[in-house]
Amino acid sequence: MSAAATWSSAATIRAQVQRLWDDGRLLAARVRGESLFPLELRLRQPTVAQTGERFDEVRAWIKELDAGSKTARGYGYQIVWREINHRQLGRNRVPGSVVFESDTDALRLIGRQAEARHFDQMAAATVSAFPQLAAWLARRALVVLEQSEAWARILAILEWFAAHPRPGLYLRQLDIAGVDSKFIETRKALLTELLDLVLPAGAIDPKATGARQFEARYGLLSKPALLRFRVLDPAHAIGGLSDLAVPLAQFAALQTNVRRVFITENEINGLAFPALPDAMVIFGGGYGVERLADVDWLTTREVVYWGDIDTHGFAILDRLRAAIPHARSILMDSATLMAHRALWGAEDRDKRFGGQPSRLQRDELALFEALRDDVFGERIRMEQERLSYAWVEHALAMLTASPG
Repeated sequence: MSAAATWSSAATIRAQVQRLWDDGRLLAARVRGESLFPLELRLRQPTVAQTGERFDEVRAWIKELDAGSKTARGYGYQIVWREINHRQLGRNRVPGSVVFESDTDALRLIGRQAEARHFDQMAAATVSAFPQLAAWLARRALVVLEQSEAWARILAILEWFAAHPRPGLYLRQLDIAGVDSKFIETRKALLTELLDLVLPAGAIDPKATGARQFEARYGLLSKPALLRFRVLDPAHAIGGLSDLAVPLAQFAALQTNVRRVFITENEINGLAFPALPDAMVIFGGGYGVERLADVDWLTTREVVYWGDIDTHGFAILDRLRAAIPHARSILMDSATLMAHRALWGAEDRDKRFGGQPSRLQRDELALFEALRDDVFGERIRMEQERLSYAWVEHALAMLTASPG
């Protein structure tokens, strides 16, 4: 690279101003009522020695800078000259720095005047409606510009929620001009930033975080999670139906006389579960088993959990017992594990549970610790759907033959 290539040019000066735009500083200053101007930028320039050695290149460099200046173009930077005294060339005037006298000069140089004016209008409208957003606007000015076409509707959403905190409606039911549910769905992260600043603390559930819990955070209704179950005894079918998926609240209100409730994590196991008298099977949801704590009638039934034989499976069992203390386990024992050695798999590293469960029975805890500590091999896992179906049927027959 030649020495001349390292000297500041009109293009590099423009790039410096563009960086001020790209990092939001130019717009942030406008919101805060501050001024960055006059703004002086130092130049990478020839040394005194280079001025003598590369005089023609230096002269061309000066000419190029001068041609891009406000003096030549009517806008942009002013050159601040300095004098150098060269032993052979004598005294010469060279650029030392450049100065932008106003943001108008800087914005015109990078072609952002119209965007800046539009931002000013949006910022004024926003601060007028919500003064508490002024600091946010300064931090997130470029985001506002990115959403410029939608900004009026975003403000309308904020105004609606401010007037209707925790409305108890579905997104589809919000009556905001020009706003549909998809508009909100695609901007949940941005709206969360804004609503958290606009709404009073009592209108926000701080425990509900992330886009998936947007509705819960701001008191909207969301699509209910469905709980799927199969009635294993035709005598207890519900209106002739045996395989249903219903909201948890409806399951909690279910009128049923089944005596025994199985919970299994694997969908195929739930579908293939054999017919059993006075019984049903719930398709589990991993750590979502805790939601069964809201089903009061389970406290009066025998509850049996069947999960994978791995640290994750026992952790779920432990969590289930926090909701249903009397829950039993089945097919999660050493005999079952050892009888299926040829079918063992490996538990994912990121799913391994390294803690210490507090609700496992002695034999369950011993097996959990052996799995956690790799006593039988590294990350041993016995998936429930790999068990011999005859082994499963035998275990269920033994269970149903025993009292209670």
